[in-house]
Amino acid sequence: MEAAAEAPGGPAALSCFSYNQDCTSLAIGTTTGYRLFSLSSVEQLDQVHESNEIPDVYIVERLFSSSLVVVVSHAKPQQMNVYHFKKGTEICNYSYSSNILSIRLNRQRLVVCLEESIYIHNIKDMKLLKTILDTPPNTTGLCALSINHANSYLAYPGSATSGEIVLYDGNTLKTSCTIPAHDGPLAALTFNSTGSKLASASEKGTVIRVFSIPGGQKLYEFRRGMKRYVNISSLVFSMDSQFLCASSNTETVHIFKLEHLTDSRPEEPPTWSGYMGKMFQAATNYLPAQVSGMMNQDRAFATVRLNISGQRNICALSTIQKLPRLLVTTSDGHLYIYNLDPQDGGECVLIKKHSLLGSGKMEENKENDVQPPLPQSYAATVARQSTVPSTSTMPGYSEDGGALRGEVIPEHEFATGPVCLDDENEFPPIILCRGGQPGKAKRS
Repeated sequence: MEAAAEAPGGPAALSCFSYNQDCTSLAIGTTTGYRLFSLSSVEQLDQVHESNEIPDVYIVERLFSSSLVVVVSHAKPQQMNVYHFKKGTEICNYSYSSNILSIRLNRQRLVVCLEESIYIHNIKDMKLLKTILDTPPNTTGLCALSINHANSYLAYPGSATSGEIVLYDGNTLKTSCTIPAHDGPLAALTFNSTGSKLASASEKGTVIRVFSIPGGQKLYEFRRGMKRYVNISSLVFSMDSQFLCASSNTETVHIFKLEHLTDSRPEEPPTWSGYMGKMFQAATNYLPAQVSGMMNQDRAFATVRLNISGQRNICALSTIQKLPRLLVTTSDGHLYIYNLDPQDGGECVLIKKHSLLGSGKMEENKENDVQPPLPQSYAATVARQSTVPSTSTMPGYSEDGGALRGEVIPEHEFATGPVCLDDENEFPPIILCRGGQPGKAKRS
């Protein structure tokens, strides 16, 4: 959910951008600092916070909709800074042996990825729990952390030359298994919201696979395309795990639907096309596994054709105002919001375009404004209550996502633990950092 961007120079060039864990907030880094936006509305893009204290930010990650934000700057690329942005105070900072390439968060763990090592912190007190040393060279900092703190798995490349995935249990701090996912090196990894599925793509970018967690069995295989290799820049599940979205350096965004066809479908009428379809399906049983596997791969359920190509972008599948939306953030500083039809798929419809580099106000897109109300059956379908619990109602953890809508801002607490971001006396690293001594990550 994170991307570093090489945007044209300027006073506020977009240098990185990332969605938070449940895709309710967007963070961007610029040459002058960073900004946080709420994604609760289609029409209005609300800026939650802006900081110009740290220049040249190239990593910024927010913990759900809380006041905790992690920032890394080109000025000090080996130092991680953790802030309470509502108070404007630094919680702590840690320095590492080489440049920080990526950071992942959930309510239990904070993971820092370097090129040849990974550091795992306990987010409740920021203590270093484990250092995974001598990992295969990982120049992009590719790794994924389950957002479900009760199922806190970490995935990272097990090889620099093949598509092997190492699955690591962030709670027990032990390796769970390795998954031979692809022939070529990995390019993208992502967990679903419950941490029960893991999706991956290789550097070729033609095939996307989904595996069960923690067993590592292959569940789905999707083909993004066959004509050309692409660089997958974003891979993300919807919060209900019904859809998987992939974007790349091309102009097409693919959305796949995670469903298995069963033999209980009604019998098709005896047509010529139906007869040929059955013959084709039967023929795959006699073909080599590689060929039959390619024939059985599922194609995209829905697509988007961007009006740009070659730009870095990241996507998110989110429910905004009770309807499913596809969000696309691009390195030129724009957020595109599309409608996704969960019944029929097809081409997604652009309904709003926002500027991220302006003064925090939305950019009007009159030609692509909100469409007329959709049929009731469609609205009723997508308004069903998700099986994934709302983050604002999880025990022991409350967030401030409703602040901009006039709601009372609750106290922020981590799940299972006494740590409270709004009471700095309960957060030991704040005391350690008051003397100006940065925390030093140690190997364990």
